Amino acid sequence: GIAIGMMQHGLDFGLAVERYALLTIGDGLVAQIPSLLLSTSAAIMVTRVTSSQDMGGQIIEQMFSAPKVLAIAATILIILGLIPGMPHIAFLGLGGIAGGAAWFIWKKQRQTVEEEGSWAGRGASAGSAPRQGTEISADQGGDGQALPAPGETRELGWDDVATVDIVGLEVGYRLIPLVDKSQGGQLLSRIKGVRKKLSQDLGFLMPSVHIRDNLDLMPNVYRITLMGVTIAEAEIHPERELAIDPGQVFGKVEGIAGKDPAFGLEATWIEPDQKDQAQTLGYTVVDASTVVATHLNQILQSHAHELIGHEEAQKWLDQLEKISPKLAEELVPTTITVSILLKVLQNLLKEEVPIRDMRSIAEAIVNVHPKSQDPKILTTVARQALRRMIVQSICGNEKEIPVITLDPDLEQLLLKSVQQSQQSGGQEDIGLVLEPNMVEKLQRSLQDSVQRQEMMGKPAILLVSGPLRPVLAKFASYGVERLHVLSYQEVPDNKQITIVASVGQ
Repeated sequence: GIAIGMMQHGLDFGLAVERYALLTIGDGLVAQIPSLLLSTSAAIMVTRVTSSQDMGGQIIEQMFSAPKVLAIAATILIILGLIPGMPHIAFLGLGGIAGGAAWFIWKKQRQTVEEEGSWAGRGASAGSAPRQGTEISADQGGDGQALPAPGETRELGWDDVATVDIVGLEVGYRLIPLVDKSQGGQLLSRIKGVRKKLSQDLGFLMPSVHIRDNLDLMPNVYRITLMGVTIAEAEIHPERELAIDPGQVFGKVEGIAGKDPAFGLEATWIEPDQKDQAQTLGYTVVDASTVVATHLNQILQSHAHELIGHEEAQKWLDQLEKISPKLAEELVPTTITVSILLKVLQNLLKEEVPIRDMRSIAEAIVNVHPKSQDPKILTTVARQALRRMIVQSICGNEKEIPVITLDPDLEQLLLKSVQQSQQSGGQEDIGLVLEPNMVEKLQRSLQDSVQRQEMMGKPAILLVSGPLRPVLAKFASYGVERLHVLSYQEVPDNKQITIVASVGQ
């Protein structure tokens, strides 16, 4: 090339070297382009994941499912476009297009994520893939449809009234990948498992969990709501795992200090590669999705009596009709109404008694003599019918039941006062029956007894007479945690009672 330039074209040596050296290098680079394309194609074919999807679909999905790929490509193109001598318009234009596409995908992923199949029909039920939600702005109606244009008139209707989610889960934008299956999120399947397990254990179908993002929350914060009211809120770290201290560990792990949202235990957010070390030291390690699902499980279980309504009571009755049609017919409307049945079911759930044994509950209510419409009386007879299940849930299969009793004089005083209150139509409340100092003393004595039982690894059970059980159960729910209140009629015949303490002496 240098000889041709100097002899045929009359170029001097320096100019000939410059031109023909560039041409030689360029020709070599152009000749390598087919080889580069062949090598890239072969690599794609070799590393392709086997699936029913065609090659083109896989490439498009991998390129456009996450903004990271396009963002990296846009950065490289823009850098090349800024190099002197490069075709600026082409590289900067392509870089701008790739960057815009990356921003659009990122913005789309930050929009509302809801569970498919929500009762409100606006979200996504747990266990299904999230989809883009509908943002209701000031110029939209309550159903997400745009308001009519100026000059048009439309009457307001019930569709314009926004419904309240029975159970809601709001997440900050950094937690969206937890509920996005395309990004490997597992929270939806965990929530579906929680709903299924609770429905089987408690005896009625748990409502769908309505999930959406909330930009008003901190990026790592989630919020659980019931009937539109915030019940719990916590901060998690989705890229880390939570090492929970169960009470006895053999060392410390480095990480971000925190607490288990469900039970308030001390915990530390650690890197995934620290999991084995933490487990060796005695920590219980769970991922972020499990933390949220466990917290939701605890909230739903403790508020189960608020989640069952007339619709659920009717479905419960329909299930009873399938297994025992005559009993269901005699129960409603012959004996009681659906409203009274609902109140009985709510009372049982409030006292953490499952309602899955439909036949026993229905037969107990039907067989009450004389007939009664009082939900408290019906709840009492239903508990007695479920006594084996209640005691087994507390003591397991142990033959002996360790119980705490009241001093006979104190029990007689309480019983007499409660009976007088019932006859006069007053409220059945320990605080209205005893003097304040006696109430405080009783509460302190019960708390001490509960602690002693827990130290021995035994359940704390207060055994009282039937009329006192509802009153003392209500009293214990306010001031004495983890105390089970049973009546003598709720002890199965095959169980033996062992008195471990007497309160009020």
